[in-house]
Amino acid sequence: MSFSLTTLILVSLAYLSLLFGVAHITERGLLPARWVRHPLVYVLSLGVYAGIWSIYGSVGMASVFGFGYLAYYIGISGAFLLAPVLLNPILRIGRSYQLTSLADLFAFRYRSQWAGTLVTLLSGAAILSLLSMQIKAVADTASLLAPDASPRLTGFLFALAMVLFTVLFGARREQGKESHQGLVVAIAFDSLVKLVAMLVLGGVLLYGVFGGFKGLEVWLDYNVTLSRPFGIQLDDGSWRALMLMSFAGALVLPHMYHMIFSENPSARGLAKASWGLPLYLLLLALPVPLILWGGQALEAPTEPSYFAIGAAYILDHPVLTLGMYIAGLSAASGLVIVSTLALAGMVLNHVVLPIRPPRERDNIYRWLRWVKRILVAVIIFGALVFYEWVGSRLDFAVLGMLALAGALQLLPGALGVIYWPEGNRKGLIAGLIAGSLVWVATLVAPFSYGGDLLTWLGLPRISVVNAHIFTFASLTLNVCVFALVSLLTDTSNEEDSAAQSCSLGALSRPQRRELLSGSSEEFKHQLATPLGMAVAEREVGRALHQLRLPNVEYRPYQLRRLRDQIEVNLSGLMGPSVARDIVKHHLGFKPQATGRSSQDIHYIEKALGDYQSQLTGLAGELDNLRRHYRQTLQNLPIAACSIGDDGEILMWNHAMEDVTGIVAEDVVGARLTALPDQWQELLEDFVSGEELHRYKYRLDMRGRPRWFNLHKSTLSGPDHPEGGSIVLVEDQTETRLLEDELMHSERLASVGRLAAGVAHEVGNPVTGISSLAQNLKLETDNPDILDTADQIQQQTRRISRILQSLMNFARAGNHTPANRYEPVELRRCIDESINLVSLSGKGRSLSFVNDCQPELQVLGDEQRLVQVFVNLLANARDASPEGGLIRISGKQEAYSAIIEVVDEGTGIPADQLDHVFEPFYTTKAPNQGTGLGLSLVYSIVEEHYGHIQVESPVESPVERRADSPETDGRGEGTCVRLNLPAFEAETDTLQD
Repeated sequence: MSFSLTTLILVSLAYLSLLFGVAHITERGLLPARWVRHPLVYVLSLGVYAGIWSIYGSVGMASVFGFGYLAYYIGISGAFLLAPVLLNPILRIGRSYQLTSLADLFAFRYRSQWAGTLVTLLSGAAILSLLSMQIKAVADTASLLAPDASPRLTGFLFALAMVLFTVLFGARREQGKESHQGLVVAIAFDSLVKLVAMLVLGGVLLYGVFGGFKGLEVWLDYNVTLSRPFGIQLDDGSWRALMLMSFAGALVLPHMYHMIFSENPSARGLAKASWGLPLYLLLLALPVPLILWGGQALEAPTEPSYFAIGAAYILDHPVLTLGMYIAGLSAASGLVIVSTLALAGMVLNHVVLPIRPPRERDNIYRWLRWVKRILVAVIIFGALVFYEWVGSRLDFAVLGMLALAGALQLLPGALGVIYWPEGNRKGLIAGLIAGSLVWVATLVAPFSYGGDLLTWLGLPRISVVNAHIFTFASLTLNVCVFALVSLLTDTSNEEDSAAQSCSLGALSRPQRRELLSGSSEEFKHQLATPLGMAVAEREVGRALHQLRLPNVEYRPYQLRRLRDQIEVNLSGLMGPSVARDIVKHHLGFKPQATGRSSQDIHYIEKALGDYQSQLTGLAGELDNLRRHYRQTLQNLPIAACSIGDDGEILMWNHAMEDVTGIVAEDVVGARLTALPDQWQELLEDFVSGEELHRYKYRLDMRGRPRWFNLHKSTLSGPDHPEGGSIVLVEDQTETRLLEDELMHSERLASVGRLAAGVAHEVGNPVTGISSLAQNLKLETDNPDILDTADQIQQQTRRISRILQSLMNFARAGNHTPANRYEPVELRRCIDESINLVSLSGKGRSLSFVNDCQPELQVLGDEQRLVQVFVNLLANARDASPEGGLIRISGKQEAYSAIIEVVDEGTGIPADQLDHVFEPFYTTKAPNQGTGLGLSLVYSIVEEHYGHIQVESPVESPVERRADSPETDGRGEGTCVRLNLPAFEAETDTLQD
């Protein structure tokens, strides 16, 4: 029974197309999500570890070492059983910083592009041997089934198919995407095919050849020589070396790192895999002895490694034979696809991009995809060349040992990432170079070219039996050099920070520094230089979306978070070294004014909150104490905020939110400049000033005056070198209003008593005098006496007016409380006042112009404000010449309403300006004023928490008409300026 090469090609293409179809329908979402993300799928996808070893290599090793073949499975099973302390930390770091490969992890932890490049080159050298083993298996099995087929041609066709399908499986996707679900499902299907084929073949051989377990036992008793390898004592060195290399494979093999960490759907999946993968490998290993014994019993015409094909071939079972061929093809293709994808990403990030970084390309994503496709082809055809030159002459055990021993050199550095913060890049690079040189000199060169360097040095000639000696020697030298150089050389601050980020239970302590870019929009313009504007906008928008920030962000803390997230995302796209270089040069920090740096307390708080569930013992108690004190500050009944020396708001408690109306989420992490003008000016002035207390500070908020006491304390000291201040804000508004009411009551009492006394003591005699004057007019016709009587009555009426004004002044405090004021439109008040003043004869000859803004409002008593404007307009009318112009203007400046009443009169002498608001003081002619009008205006304005001032002559006089009368040298006109708190609807927002 034989097959043609065409048949094998068609079967191979059909199976690979089936794999691609599985991946495609998964990517399209045609499979239920619960199936795709099921932990079993993830566990099966990790079966890519076995590769061709599970079908062919394990049987060949069992023929020599018996149960020693299990070491290949036991080592990695041990790594997964230790997942909580070995794999979970790497998963956490990789997810936090988008580290998609071992080279990314090394470059991030050791802050060295050279470390990432060296890891990439060493992984590539090791993986070529592993890939050539897959090509060798497919080429050899095809030659067994189709004797006329050339292994070289078959290997080339397989490599060509792998390039095509690898590009289709993964290289068409952008780097940095979350996971290739289609690839995961396809590899899981691959693993299932391998397992089913091995179990079916084992069952067929057990019952079809041996007739069951009893028949197998009889055969083993009869063929003691053939079963002898399973009875020999295992060599401790070889056994331990293979287990150690297998153990390391979980961390350092590119395809395993990719499937374990980069394609991991969740931490729950890794927990399931910690026992699921060992179980899968156990099931995969069970049929190996049966296949070996079955091939020996059937006298299969192949070497033991290919008994899976030879036994099925001897049984003359075409379906079973093709099934085992497909199982081998499945195992080889799965490992080649995943390994090549992983290695291509490493080469792209750590070899290509450092040499030729992208510079303002139109579509950097397309460029990266095409470069990765080219790298896929280079790697696979490089493995084909290695197979032609070296791999075709070596068996599976040697090829596997070369790959695992090379990758083993990466284990010390990988463990140092999570367990040895003192390790540095100098030690890592020195250790890798030393261990790699020993690996090449003692293993690669002798097996590849038969060099006699070891014999020349007086060492035993290399073989599979003693290869473990040189494996341990290279690893020992690597560890010793790594440790020694790390201890003898200094570690940079960047490495210390990265080590803290990677170490178990450690929290990084980033510094709170100001960025050169002040907003997310500036981020886009800065990143446009290395990435191009389109890519910059996409990456910044992506990071904003991930952090749930607004499209335009300006808060310093959130900008620092945005910068870190952009670096993380670019790390997944280009590798951590290139990403760090781009972010460092284009999103840099401002130079520090002093040597002292402040820790980013927001980051530390967030990290502690995320880590809370993992804190136990004393650390947990300290965290409880921290949260207790923080909650105490947040719930204080007095408003409090903490401000750094750089003006960044670090804390804003609930009472502060109530007092200011500003939510903490909008300002914590922002600068004081982000606050509304009034609060910004107040806090900036108070924090930068030397005074520690400020009492009864008035602030107008939405037309209502508020009074605050401010207290400040600095946060400097040996336990707090970062500095900063904490500010307490006491709302004294109610107290101030109560004080005003008390003063008003006392004033009413004293003035009321005065008014009552004056009315009683003066009013009655005046009434009597007026009555006597009226009687005198009735008793005589003498003109002189009548004129005298008229003058007496005129003076008594004047006295009555003065008494009435005095009573009005006494009642000036009888006003509506401030908390009962209502919004008043000033333009309407002014119009009403103009109408009232115009009723007099003189008022009709003047022109009144109302330029007050229609929307200008204040909180107050409308009738009392009309009284103010009536008095001011009456004074302006009395001072204006015939035909004069009186202009009333009103506008809003900041939080104040400014009203000006300007006339064209002769003005007020400078020596009288300071007295115009005094009671009974007047600049009018005798018998034309009581001197209480402006005093009443002053009282009402104060009731409304405003200010009034008089300017004469006017600096910018009212525009004169051509016929306006000229004035004497005392100046032109008078301006009375009112300043009242402007009313605003509650629409205050933070400044953009």
